[in-house]
Amino acid sequence: MTSLSQRSSGLVQRRPEASRTAADKEREVGREEQEPRRGEELDHDDSGDSKETRLTLMEEVLLLGLKDREGYTSFWNDCISSGLRGCMLIELALRGRLQLEPCGVRRKSLLARKVLCKSDAPTGDVLLDEALKHIKETQPPETVQSWIELLSGETWNPLKLHYQLRNVRERLAKNLVEKGVLTTEKQNFLLFDMTTHPLTNNNIKQRLIKKVQEAVLEKWVNDPHRMDKRLLALIFLAHSSDVLENAFAPLVDEQYDLAMKRVRQLLELEPEAESMKVNTNEMLWAVVAAFTK
Repeated sequence: MTSLSQRSSGLVQRRPEASRTAADKEREVGREEQEPRRGEELDHDDSGDSKETRLTLMEEVLLLGLKDREGYTSFWNDCISSGLRGCMLIELALRGRLQLEPCGVRRKSLLARKVLCKSDAPTGDVLLDEALKHIKETQPPETVQSWIELLSGETWNPLKLHYQLRNVRERLAKNLVEKGVLTTEKQNFLLFDMTTHPLTNNNIKQRLIKKVQEAVLEKWVNDPHRMDKRLLALIFLAHSSDVLENAFAPLVDEQYDLAMKRVRQLLELEPEAESMKVNTNEMLWAVVAAFTK
């Protein structure tokens, strides 16, 4: 979103009411009508960035996992692949594209309920639209746990291998390059060359890290339902992807211990109970259940 234009700071001589023309009054009414719209735009832009630098959950998790100078994630991280697929399900649910089937009279558990397509309207993100297409066209529907495995390619059924979303990290990194967050380089690793994506806009990553830190320190509310759903999902999925530690690494020991203590409090919550509370997102808690069961 483009930033609001700066208003002139000069003093304007106040005119008597009688001297104000009808045109002046119409202009004032027009400005008053426009102000709420500007405010509404600001409410939706929770990151404070322009649309070009607003990141999806998948991009935020990947950015936390990428090494700034090297431009790749740890070779030992085998959790981020499934974590990114969990991000996709939550992102689609937050955008009103997916939902869980009704729990029914017998109160099905979160992990037993099927994922349903609520809307097939394009999201504008190729990866999200690809995942949405798979989910919409699959009958009978699958559960959250199954979709995380299918989209990751972790299935023994050769007939379901086509569900795998390929080169997800590379495609997300290219999105971040287009948004001016990363750049692209070639790096030689003795036996092979690898495309890497070093950090080029440190401000965006620092804002992301600060946002995560503040959520469990200065802005801690001790109630997940009072937290922003997207931020809550980011903390859960960053932990499941084994990259949350990177956000807390710069903290001093006392802050680090407190941050990890509060993260553990979130991880100890019972997803089934939390999903039944008012103003909750069932898909978020179903994905959390899939990773913490």
